[in-house]
Amino acid sequence: MTTESEHRLVLCTCPDLDTALAIGGRLVEERLAACVSLVPGLTSIYRWQGAIQRDPEVLLLIKTTSVRFDVLSETLSRLHPYDVPEIIALPITAGSPDYLSWVTTCTQPDA
Repeated sequence: MTTESEHRLVLCTCPDLDTALAIGGRLVEERLAACVSLVPGLTSIYRWQGAIQRDPEVLLLIKTTSVRFDVLSETLSRLHPYDVPEIIALPITAGSPDYLSWVTTCTQPDA
């Protein structure tokens, strides 16, 4: 295992599988993410416009680099149907060197 701070795990919820597939595919196609894993079957409970909401969602686990995060975030905001999409980036502080190298290679814009 190696310590890396240049990689990010980005969390984003989507309202349904079709939206999650479309957004995830676009992020990988545009080399903003090396991989987007979809986790269906979530129920989110949150406050929106003064009321408690309970909605089914699909969680995107987006693997990227810190260098690509700003463009990724802008793209997510543009593509996402929510007024305020969840976009949370967590630093990847350790991981398989081979996997992290692959993430870096896959997110190179000129590759």
